[in-house]
Amino acid sequence: MTRALWNKQVIAQSDDTILVEGNHYFPRDSVADRFLRKSEHGTWCSWKGQASYFDIVVDGNVNHAAAWYYGDPYPAAAQIRGMVAFWRGVEILDED
Repeated sequence: MTRALWNKQVIAQSDDTILVEGNHYFPRDSVADRFLRKSEHGTWCSWKGQASYFDIVVDGNVNHAAAWYYGDPYPAAAQIRGMVAFWRGVEILDED
């Protein structure tokens, strides 16, 4: 089981993450929607495509653009379509 935690809350958990460039990508349905807020932030990757972001909000605390996903990834990154990854202080616990 792999978990993503921030501010003492489990943001996501799954037995089915994909590891890409050191980041665990969680299936979208394993991420708790109640902690996500759409962000205007975006980035571009030369082999994955355009990334969109979510802020993580827990107990009124906001971690800006701390989760990202590729809505329409390039073919080389098709395996992460519909998956969400985290950074900016989100702790990833990979428990075998």
